[in-house]
Amino acid sequence: MRASRVAAVALVVLLGACGAPDGAPPPPSTRAPDPVPSTLRVEVLGGGLEHPWDLGFLPDGTALVTQRPGRLALLADTSPGAQIRPVRADLDDVLAEGEGGLLGMVVHPDFAESRRFVTCQTHRRDGRAVDVRLVTWRLAEDGGSAERVGPPLLAGLPVNPGGRHSGCRPELAADGALLVTTGDTADPAAAQDRRGLGGKVLRMDLRTGAPLPGNPFLDSPDPAERLVYSYGHRNPQGIAQRPGGQVFVAEHGPDSDDELNLLRPGGNHGWDPSRGGDSDSYDESVPMTDLRRFPDAVPAVWSSGGTTEAVCAAAFLTGGTWGRFDGMLAVTALKGSKLMLFRLAPDGSVREVLVPPELDGLHGRLRAARLGPDGALYVTTSNGTDDRILRVTSS
Repeated sequence: MRASRVAAVALVVLLGACGAPDGAPPPPSTRAPDPVPSTLRVEVLGGGLEHPWDLGFLPDGTALVTQRPGRLALLADTSPGAQIRPVRADLDDVLAEGEGGLLGMVVHPDFAESRRFVTCQTHRRDGRAVDVRLVTWRLAEDGGSAERVGPPLLAGLPVNPGGRHSGCRPELAADGALLVTTGDTADPAAAQDRRGLGGKVLRMDLRTGAPLPGNPFLDSPDPAERLVYSYGHRNPQGIAQRPGGQVFVAEHGPDSDDELNLLRPGGNHGWDPSRGGDSDSYDESVPMTDLRRFPDAVPAVWSSGGTTEAVCAAAFLTGGTWGRFDGMLAVTALKGSKLMLFRLAPDGSVREVLVPPELDGLHGRLRAARLGPDGALYVTTSNGTDDRILRVTSS
């Protein structure tokens, strides 16, 4: 733990610095931290969870919680000591192996009328891994149970039998589009294959799963490619839209070079462990953004360099109550056990990264990050036992 830090660690990364001659983004430069202590307040709302993966806030002030082993829960309110009770649902087909299980979720904007929400989950049949799929649910009026609505919103996302690199985070864009990050399942060819759904960010209709007008490959004869918004990703597990339209993803590197990427429609983000198809093995020695092999690849706006933080979820802090943190991008870290706050320039480049001492090693691994309707940031731990939901505000 690093509770003795007086101030946040500050990092400065210029967009133009990404992309060394060998194709690998360099580690960020550093400067001394500002001599001002952070002023964040962290409250523990409740515990007793197991790997809570995502949160979805409901109009009545409650929140749904997905847990990776294949369980749903309902947070009764957003005050310390809030009751967390199970939600009955048929999740027996969830493949809870490795990084797979019941993963990200998103609540329908018309939930007050439809009671619908969508989860991303790894799927098994007869004990075998089948795929990763998006499933639509309806929550009962009393919040005690949920039932599936129709067939999967989208099925056929690739899955690794051991759950490796399953993704999968859905996010609603301001225009109503459903954006979904998908992992490459440790398949060497997946990220660069635009006809496959692994190692991508997808863009689709929340109600039908169909590709949306404006998708960059909408004219493709291949139905999977029509869903693709960006490709060349390894295992993006965080996605957030900045007010104004820019979309950022937080992406796991192998043992270095975690990335924060600003998406470009149709953009290739440069991950190719197949080395252009020359290797049948999953060669993780290649750069996360291989600018030598793909000169037009989109450089990351930030890289962790020679270490890995295992960056996970992402959410923008918005509203006057955040003070000097207003407009920053919050990104959780699993291995790093911290919250990272990115200050971005208008063009999306990273000006600095702050690590508030209140969320630096004090709560273990951090996974979910969602801005609640009250403007607070809600974060979950992912330690495996007695995991908690944290409420973060600027005091």
